[in-house]
Amino acid sequence: MSVLAILNRPSRDAPAHAPASPPFHFADAAEPQLSVLDLGATRGDGIFETVSVGYGRPQALEHHLRRFAASARTLDLPAPDLDAWRAAILAVVAELGDVDEGYVKTVMTRGIEGDDKPTGWVYGSPSPDHSRARREGVRIVLLDRGYRHDIEATAPWLLAGAKTLSYAVNRAVAREAARREADDVVFVSSDGILLEGPTSTLVFRRGNQLLTPGTGLGILDGTTQANVFRYAESVGMSTGFELAGPDALRAADAAWLVSSVRLAAPIRAVDGVDIEIDHEFTAALNEYLKRLEE
Repeated sequence: MSVLAILNRPSRDAPAHAPASPPFHFADAAEPQLSVLDLGATRGDGIFETVSVGYGRPQALEHHLRRFAASARTLDLPAPDLDAWRAAILAVVAELGDVDEGYVKTVMTRGIEGDDKPTGWVYGSPSPDHSRARREGVRIVLLDRGYRHDIEATAPWLLAGAKTLSYAVNRAVAREAARREADDVVFVSSDGILLEGPTSTLVFRRGNQLLTPGTGLGILDGTTQANVFRYAESVGMSTGFELAGPDALRAADAAWLVSSVRLAAPIRAVDGVDIEIDHEFTAALNEYLKRLEE
């Protein structure tokens, strides 16, 4: 089952596609909906968010909406009408019903080339089964991202830290991981600083402290990572941000890649070397993430 809602006016700063029509309408996800001239298709010129749905509730919705708006600012897109997007997301979630695990993807593009109306849609579906990754863990390789860790400050035009539709590199590193008999990737800056996964945030444990790479590194403000930290603090752990290199990951007591749909996948090997998995903490953390309320 899938649900699709098309927004009539994704931004109040731009005209509506159909004046006097409702803010959004449901459409058939199996039928063509996007113009071949849309810049999202021809240039990857747009932004997106993926919101986890647990037991019929969207997780970290307001955080996702704030990040959606931040990505729009970075790309000089019209500001999303967050009220319209929120309403469309909640409507799609309601149509999905009380699924144990699902997701909603929000997409806004610059629209048809030469036009001044952005394109926007919300797509919802039950999630794939990630239970094996959560239970057995993932093997990761460290790959050079090709930028220094301070790229966000030195070259903001490279859009580091924005969640854009330009995903060719992220797909390429997934294929490289498979060639190296791994499941996923953690990027490292050209000057040796741990960053993030292609679709996830890195979290690692040292003793009773849960850590994630420091801010200002041109990486996404992790919505799931924020909730992981909330859980850790609720069970008496301390949390923090750290500028760290690969040795810190290899020496960690445990580590995870966390993301909206897969949730917390423990890392079981780094560049072919096994590391410990904290199965008990991982299981409790994932149950917490699935049952979150905004």
